[in-house]
Amino acid sequence: MKEFSEKELQYKAEAFCSAAEHCLSEVEAKLVSWGAGEEMAGRIIAHLQKERYLDNARFCRAFVRDKYRFAGWGRMKISQALRMKRLSSEEIRAGLDEIDEEEYCKGLEELIRRKRRSVTGRNEYERNAKLIRFAVGRGFSMEEVMRYIRQTDADEYLD
Repeated sequence: MKEFSEKELQYKAEAFCSAAEHCLSEVEAKLVSWGAGEEMAGRIIAHLQKERYLDNARFCRAFVRDKYRFAGWGRMKISQALRMKRLSSEEIRAGLDEIDEEEYCKGLEELIRRKRRSVTGRNEYERNAKLIRFAVGRGFSMEEVMRYIRQTDADEYLD
């Protein structure tokens, strides 16, 4: 493996951070994989933060927005993924506060409606249990899921 100087690693890290939003733990892991020592990685990370290439709060907001809009994840799954990336509770909370409540609710409702079309079961209870497991697995709370299960059940009877 090629040895990189500190300047070369700094340029690589700047390019890495410019290409996509990354959090501190991802950049640390990348620097280590490139052969940076602990002290060198610390200096490079300090530079990246000073120059605003690396910002955990910005990363958190972007991650939350992408996961609930495009992946259809709920707050619980997003929060867990951010904890796995070693972000602080304050950063996670601030990121989750960015969620547009109306858009989030519409996303959950649409997720349940779409899944309802493909779920089979011997009775309504069994179908709802499968829907609940699916939505909770996507990171939505039981309370949120139950609200929309009841709502879609009621809507079905009105049609």
